[in-house]
Amino acid sequence: MLDKIGIAKRIAQEVKNGMYINLGIGIPTLVANYIPKNINVVLQSENGLLGIGPFPKENEVDADLINAGKQTVTMMPGSALFSSADSFGMIRSGKVDLTILGAMEVSENGDIANWKVPGKMVKGMGGAMDLVASAKNIIVAMQHCSKDGASKLLTKCTLPITGLKCVKKIVSDMAVLDILPQGGFKLLERAPGVSVEQIKNATQGKLIIEGEISEMNI
Repeated sequence: MLDKIGIAKRIAQEVKNGMYINLGIGIPTLVANYIPKNINVVLQSENGLLGIGPFPKENEVDADLINAGKQTVTMMPGSALFSSADSFGMIRSGKVDLTILGAMEVSENGDIANWKVPGKMVKGMGGAMDLVASAKNIIVAMQHCSKDGASKLLTKCTLPITGLKCVKKIVSDMAVLDILPQGGFKLLERAPGVSVEQIKNATQGKLIIEGEISEMNI
C-alpha cells in the first residue's frame, strides 16, 4: 500500500503543463513537492496565494507565508498575494483547472463528503464547497478504508455532502480509480503489493474491472 507521500507522488503524475491547481488541506499539499521539473503549473490557495512552491527548508521558513491549511510555504518567481475575496472570485469563475482534495467518503456517482463528521469537532467547510462546484477537474487523495477497516468508497455517502457528482478520479493508498459518468469506480491501477482481490474487498460501491490491472509506477 501507499503512504501519504506515495499518494502525493502518484497524483503529481496527473498534473499537466499550464494548469492552475488548488491543493486542499492534508495529503494534497504534499503534491507541490513532487511536480516534475519539466512541468510548469501555478498552484493556488484560497486564502490568497498564487504561485506556491514546494514546502520550505528550515532556513527558508517565513511564518507570515502560509497556505489555507496554515502550513508555511514558499512562493515561486512571479507569484502574487491578494485578498480571500479575489481568490474566491478566481475559484467561482472557473479559473481553476484542477482541484486536489482529501475526502472522508466518495460515492460511486462522484459525490464527495469531506468536511463534517456529526458529533465531532472539525475545522469546517473552508473553500471545499466552492472548489467542488467550480473546478474543471477534481482528483481525490484518500485512504481506501477507515481505521476500523470500513470502505470509504461507497454506493452512497453517509456523511454530510460537500458536492454532488463532481469527483473525476481517486488516488487511494490501494488504487487509482476513475469515476465513470454513468457511475461506478473503474479500477485503473493498483498500488505496489496490493491485489485486485484486496481492492474488491475494500470497495463497497460498484467496482468495474476490465482486463489486466497494472501496478502503479511510483
